[in-house]
Amino acid sequence: MRKRILSIILAGTMILSVTACGGKSENIDKSGSSEQSTAEESQNEESEKEEDTGEITFEELTVVDNEYCKIVLTGIEPDNIWGYTIKAMMENKTADKTYMYSVESASVNGVQVEPFFATEISAGKKSNEEITISDDSLEANGIEKFTDIELSFHVYNSEDWGEEAAANETVHIYPYGEENAASFVREPQGTDNVIVDNEFVSITVIGSETDEYGDFLIKLFIQNKSEYDLMASEDNASLNGYMADPFWASSVKAGKCKFSELSWFASDLEANDITEVTDAEFNIRVYKYDYDYTEGYIVDQVISLQF
Repeated sequence: MRKRILSIILAGTMILSVTACGGKSENIDKSGSSEQSTAEESQNEESEKEEDTGEITFEELTVVDNEYCKIVLTGIEPDNIWGYTIKAMMENKTADKTYMYSVESASVNGVQVEPFFATEISAGKKSNEEITISDDSLEANGIEKFTDIELSFHVYNSEDWGEEAAANETVHIYPYGEENAASFVREPQGTDNVIVDNEFVSITVIGSETDEYGDFLIKLFIQNKSEYDLMASEDNASLNGYMADPFWASSVKAGKCKFSELSWFASDLEANDITEVTDAEFNIRVYKYDYDYTEGYIVDQVISLQF
């Protein structure tokens, strides 16, 4: 499925999660050249500890076990054909409710990722599930070993979003032991173009390319420096002076960083007789995820890029 469609699905999932928020539980403890350069040159804590991590030592971990539901992480398959996979057993303990089990947010070594996991489980039933993390940007930027996986689970009545959630739990998984956990730190590159940088957030253009489908991509690295969950979006986008919208929006959890892409379909380029992108312009906005119109935007500015 193409990236833009996945972004739209994610936005819809986030809306559902926010609508059904609440809880009975507390937290448990695509440019070739610039990305290749990042992977080769970036020095971070993860790479410093790589030789010491050894084999995966993960043991079964109970995330939730209350009167309504249960979630147990049972195993890890790092080389699953679909991507890095975490196996889980999920149980609906109620007699008359259908629960939705979702991963509301996730990160690997402090880098936010989108596992796109959600499943319904009927009253009184159990289900063996797989949570898969498949993100090419991680390996492209030097993250080869997942030493700290953070998952935030949200369980709620799928037939009554107004009902208090059955569980909201965040758990850290340390496949090589907590002592070997490392946070990703991206070193600045000579080709970086920092387009936003304030006390709350920084956004860097780290490359651009036309992919194998003919889509044009602008690759971004976003760092949320604040204590708030943030949402970034664009509008009034153009390529080579022709209006063309990538329909982009990206959420970043407090204190996390994220790789993201503005993506224009090949059909957008063809419709405007663009054989080579020379410039792009768009208005970028950043605001708190739970947006308060009285506060205004954290960022609201026009970005102009030359290629």
